[in-house]
Amino acid sequence: MDIDTPMGMVPLDPNMGTSRTGATILCCNCGAPIDGTSSAGALCYDCIKSTVDISQGIPRDGTLHFCRDCDRWLMPPNSWVTAAPESRELLSLCLKRLRNLGKVRITDARFVWTEPHSRRVRVKITIQDSVADGVLMQQSFEVVYVVAYQQCRDCAKSYTANVWRASVQVRQKVTHKRTFLLLEQLILKHQAHRDTINIKEEKDGIDFYFSQQNQAVSFINFLKSVVPVFVKESKHLISQDTHTGNKSYKFSYSVEIVPVCRDDLVALPLKLARSIGHISPLVLCHRIGTSVNLLDPNTLQTAEVSADIYWRAPFAPLAGAPEMVEFIIMDIEPTGQRKGKWGLSEVTVAKSSDLGVNDRTYFARTHLGNLLHPGDSAMGYLITGSNFNSEAFEAIEESKAFGSTIPDVILVKKHYPNRRKNKKRNWKLKRMAKDEGELLPKASDQKKMDDEYEAFLRDVEEDEELRAALALYKSQKAKKAQDPDAMSVAETEMTVDDDGPKINMEELLDDFDELGIQDQE
Repeated sequence: MDIDTPMGMVPLDPNMGTSRTGATILCCNCGAPIDGTSSAGALCYDCIKSTVDISQGIPRDGTLHFCRDCDRWLMPPNSWVTAAPESRELLSLCLKRLRNLGKVRITDARFVWTEPHSRRVRVKITIQDSVADGVLMQQSFEVVYVVAYQQCRDCAKSYTANVWRASVQVRQKVTHKRTFLLLEQLILKHQAHRDTINIKEEKDGIDFYFSQQNQAVSFINFLKSVVPVFVKESKHLISQDTHTGNKSYKFSYSVEIVPVCRDDLVALPLKLARSIGHISPLVLCHRIGTSVNLLDPNTLQTAEVSADIYWRAPFAPLAGAPEMVEFIIMDIEPTGQRKGKWGLSEVTVAKSSDLGVNDRTYFARTHLGNLLHPGDSAMGYLITGSNFNSEAFEAIEESKAFGSTIPDVILVKKHYPNRRKNKKRNWKLKRMAKDEGELLPKASDQKKMDDEYEAFLRDVEEDEELRAALALYKSQKAKKAQDPDAMSVAETEMTVDDDGPKINMEELLDDFDELGIQDQE
C-alpha cells in the first residue's frame, strides 16, 4: 500500500465528548463477555444464578395445624385464628411459619392450586437479595405445607365434662314449651349460641354452658332483648392461690321467663290495670317481646307490661291454649271501629260440640272482625260456666266497675278445621342441637311435643309479623315444585289441602346442604 494514497476520514461526533468505554472481560466460569467494571466476582448473571442461592436456609416444606370442629388454624404458640382457604390471612400465616424469611425481601407470594382433598397447601414465593455491591438477585421457589388435624383447646373443652366456667339456666314455669320454640328460632337466626360449649335440655327449660363469663353475660343481654326475663346470679369458688390471692369461680345465672304466653287469657290485678292506662283487667296477650303486650278485645285498647313492672308484682295467666274451645260463627256485625290489623265486631257464636245437641248461642265482641265470616270456626275461651281458681278474677267479678262487663266468650284466633295435621309444607325451620342427656321423652311426652311443634308451625303460617322475625327455608318439596316437570304433581298436592294460609316462596331462604338442615315432619 502506498503511503501517499489519500484515505477518507470520519469526523468526530461532537456529542460523544471524552467519555471512556468500560473494559470488557470474560466470565471466569463460562467465558461469556461481561462488563468488568460492574461484574461480581468476574461472573456473569447466569453463573451467579446457578452458583448463588439466596433462599438458602429457608425450608421448602412445613406443617399447618387445623381444627376441624371450629375451622381455625394454629398460630404458634397458642393462638387460633380463622382464615378462609386461599385468603390473605392464611397466606400471612404460611409466611410466618418459615424460618429465615425475614433476612430477604419478599416481592411476591401467591397460592398454587392443589386438589381440595390432598391436605396440601402450596405457596409460590418470590424474593430479592443483594449478592454483591449494586447487584440484586431475584429468585422464586415453592413451599409445600401439610395440613395436620389438631383439636384446639376450646373444642377439647367442649368434649370434656365440667370444664365450663359459666352456665345460663333458662326456665319458664308453664306446662308447655311454646315460648322455647320461638326462643330457639330467634337464637338460631341471630347466632346467639355460637359461643356455647354445650346445650342441655332440662325438664322446665334449657341450660347453656360457656367457657368464659363474658360470653354468658352477652347471651343474657340477648335474652333480655327478645323476651321479658328475671336474672339471678350466683358463683362458686373453685380454687384460690394463697400467695397471690387469685381466685377462680364458676358462675351460674338463673334466667326465668315470664309465664305469660301468646294467646293466653290474663286477669290483671285491678291496681295494675289502672296504672297501665285504665285498661279492662280481663285481657288477651297478643304478643311477647321485651314486654308483655295486652289487648282488650271489647274495645281494642292495648297496653304493655314491662319486665320490671311484671316482676314487681307477678301474675299468672288465667287460661292457656289447651283450654281454648272451638266456636262456630253464626252471625257477625262490624261496628266500624278499626285499629291496625284488628276490626271490632259483634258476633253470635255457638260451640261446635253443641251443634245438633242444643241451640245455645253466645254473644260477644271480638277483634277478629276483619278475618271472620258466618260459618267460620274460631278458637276462644268460654267464660260463662267456667271455674277459675284466681283471686284476680274473683276481684273482677266483685268489682262494681268491671263485674258487669265480663263477656260470655272471648275469641282468640281463626281456626281452620279442615287443615291436615303434619302436612308436607314447602318450608321448614332449623332446629338447635341439644343434649337430651338422661331425660329421653316417653311416648306420650313425645306426642305432646310433636303437637306443640305442629301448633307452632301453624302460628307461623297464620301470623305475618311472627314470620318476619324468623328465618324460614325452602324445603326439598318446594325445590321440586319449581321444576317444570314436577308442576303437575305440586298442583295436585295443593288442591288436596286448600284450607289454611300459605307462605309465599318469596319469603323463604335458600337452603344449602352444608348447613345440615333436616325436615321436621
